[in-house]
Amino acid sequence: MKLILAEKPSVAKNIADALGIKTKRDGYFEGSGYLITWAFGHLVELYDAKDYDSRMTRWKMDNFPFIPENFQYKVKSSSRDRSQTDGGAAKQLKTVHSLMKRADVEVVISACDYDREGQLIGDSIIYRGGKPKKQVYRLLLNEWTKKEVIRGLENLHPNDSMKNLRDAGISRQWADWVIGINLTSVATLKYQSGKGKALNIGRVLLPTLKIIYDRDKEIAEFQPESYFKLTADFETDKGAAYQGIYREGKEEKFKDQEKLQKVQEAVRQQKGIVQDKQVERKKEFPPFLFNLSNLQGYITNRYNGWTSDKVLKAAQSLYEKKLITYPRTSSTALEESLVGKTAHVLKTHAEDSPFKDEINFVKSRRIFNNAKVESHSAIIPTYLKPKHLRGEERIVYQAILHRFVAQFMPVAEYEETRLQTKVETAAGVFVTKGRVQLVEGWKKVENIQSKESILPSVERNEMAAVTGNEISSHVTKPPKNHTERTLLKVMETCGKNYKGEEDDEQEVGAILAGFSIGTAATRAETIKKLKDVGYIEAKGKSLSCTALGVKMVETFPVKDLFDLEFTGRLEKELSDIQKGNADKRKFLRTIFQFIRESVAVIKEGEEVIIRQLDSKPTAKEVLGICPECGGEVKEGFKGFGCEGYGKKCQFMVWKNDKYLAAMRKRPTKTMVKSLLKNERAHVKGLTSKKGKKFSAYLSYKKNREKGYYSWEMEFKNKK
Repeated sequence: MKLILAEKPSVAKNIADALGIKTKRDGYFEGSGYLITWAFGHLVELYDAKDYDSRMTRWKMDNFPFIPENFQYKVKSSSRDRSQTDGGAAKQLKTVHSLMKRADVEVVISACDYDREGQLIGDSIIYRGGKPKKQVYRLLLNEWTKKEVIRGLENLHPNDSMKNLRDAGISRQWADWVIGINLTSVATLKYQSGKGKALNIGRVLLPTLKIIYDRDKEIAEFQPESYFKLTADFETDKGAAYQGIYREGKEEKFKDQEKLQKVQEAVRQQKGIVQDKQVERKKEFPPFLFNLSNLQGYITNRYNGWTSDKVLKAAQSLYEKKLITYPRTSSTALEESLVGKTAHVLKTHAEDSPFKDEINFVKSRRIFNNAKVESHSAIIPTYLKPKHLRGEERIVYQAILHRFVAQFMPVAEYEETRLQTKVETAAGVFVTKGRVQLVEGWKKVENIQSKESILPSVERNEMAAVTGNEISSHVTKPPKNHTERTLLKVMETCGKNYKGEEDDEQEVGAILAGFSIGTAATRAETIKKLKDVGYIEAKGKSLSCTALGVKMVETFPVKDLFDLEFTGRLEKELSDIQKGNADKRKFLRTIFQFIRESVAVIKEGEEVIIRQLDSKPTAKEVLGICPECGGEVKEGFKGFGCEGYGKKCQFMVWKNDKYLAAMRKRPTKTMVKSLLKNERAHVKGLTSKKGKKFSAYLSYKKNREKGYYSWEMEFKNKK
């Protein structure tokens, strides 16, 4: 028997379906010689600081820096109450370990995502409690289709060969833990007045904030400058009319208006000659295949209301539905070994394409190139065709499909014409440009409208009269605010290429070397967190710093954390650890020393307040009247209770109520209000033991004999 551990229940179901396994037990599938169980992402997490030392329960400046001698793990805490263990995680962890101990299990296979986080998730579960006596293997897949699952299971890798990947995951996790615990705590103690949420400090968070701050500052300090252009109207002896812009050397934007006015007078009603005509046929190749950052940038730029986090969630769902390959990739090319598979995928999707007669599979270096692949190939569709997709998933899927098909469409071609007209009374020349799309090619797929400027038939050495001219005034424009698209590009390349040209080799090199801010998997989360903690805000597609974000950049004294180069080097070291080119212990020693020095800098720094919180407690909402004593019922930290609870009254609806938890539900304000007002509440989304959803009417009544409150359920509404 072989035991497979998947990262999520949905992935376990994909593996079970691929193997034709139908039997589902409590926490796993069984059949055909396999047991397939799952995690819910991380089932274990690092200790909180207070788990190591009870003095860390309260934040005191003297307790920092705090760096554990040995990092330890515990079962994941409840997201609703950090003091409680997540019951579902604890149960599933017990299930996994009991399956590992079964006498008939000979092999354990980790099928978590093929990245450093997936490796960490699998290993933290499998090796919890020591090295298993059974052989551990790794299933490495880029998609969850039936063919790939079966192929992957026939080509397993020893899990020990993934040591470098695991070391990179652990290094990232421990580094971010000590940075967060120490610098967030010390910064909050030093720079915040009043109790409440903390001032968030992070290895990826602050340099990303600085990128937006720098752009905001550029805009604020921008000094507009006026310039002028001279445009002349020409007509040939044959009646062909066109316009030209005056240029001297390479300059066509003039700050000296008087100079242009003299040229304007000099050419008025004069004749010129078409001194030069250049006609060039040019090719336009399609943009490279999507990596995650480019996909997020494309969607957020094209559609209103989208965030990079929303794109990632839709892409992840498509991946788990077996419709696309692994989305958290930084590559824009495919491995050369995927030529045959890609041809099959293209043939499958070409059948339904309105452009099927123009689609032609080619083995191109722009598409298949091992040198441009890091861990995972670019995102493409699988051979499966979606039957029905909701709006958000449909938008993301269509973008990926169109970009894939575009690679195998004809190259777009256009003809560019450049005229140069010389008027003898002027020192410069008048330049005219025209452009005509000859072959639309791949642009049809992505629905790109070509901008054409059609020129009349004009030949070299033809004479053309100046029939009119005009000086136009212009003002230089400030840089634009960052959008999620431009921010992602700067993060991805660590500022190496602000223009974001997709074909730039320097940019591709920076990405593949790991020299970046964060990873493809974490950038969306970073941008979302910056908004959530109040450091940046979004107005339409534009991102800008809040007053709090500005004060953080200008006040927080650990300037290395704002430095793109510093953060990029740390990310590159993690990438090098993953490749086996750097040592985990050396990296962590560097991080720990950085923490000690940074805490000292903060402690010795200037006393200044970055955030002032209102210390006055806000009045809690009264949810209703207590059915036991008539007091006011309000929400507390652990439950919804009467103001007299524990003194003269016993009414309390606990937030971690076991009866509701068994049906995967927690009490809400709305539910409690209905209970107090109507003596019952209609609750939707309850889950049966078999996993089916249902609705019911719940009441919360006191057992007069035993003296405690309990739930009662009904399925019909009483008239």
